[in-house]
Amino acid sequence: MAADEEDEEAPEQRPSREKTAGKGSDAPSGSRKTDRETDESGTESGTERAARRVSAPRAMRYAAEQLQELLGRAPESVSAVQPTEDGWMADVEVLELERVPTTSSVMASYRVTLDEEGELMSYERTRRYTKGQIGQS
Repeated sequence: MAADEEDEEAPEQRPSREKTAGKGSDAPSGSRKTDRETDESGTESGTERAARRVSAPRAMRYAAEQLQELLGRAPESVSAVQPTEDGWMADVEVLELERVPTTSSVMASYRVTLDEEGELMSYERTRRYTKGQIGQS
């Protein structure tokens, strides 16, 4: 097997939930990560945080997966993704209410904000519409 085939079959390295758990007030103060970290010699490394930024395709996948965990509904699509100063912002389309005919089903668009590592920071529903509706009205 070639080296590049191994990468495709290897499980994807996903950001650890423990990192977000450490952001709460019950975590020891020494466990928090900061934008600038010190190495063994005491020198600060400002580039380390920027090197961990996930790619746009991974940001799209992470936004859909984590929103599904919160809402309990599978996303239909990711309609937009864009980098921000602190990570990523994505618009995720979700089927909220299934009806017959399917063109009358209710969809919702959610704006999802991720940090640089792909962890969900916030989300909000920005729009509801019927599945058969075209345009922004």
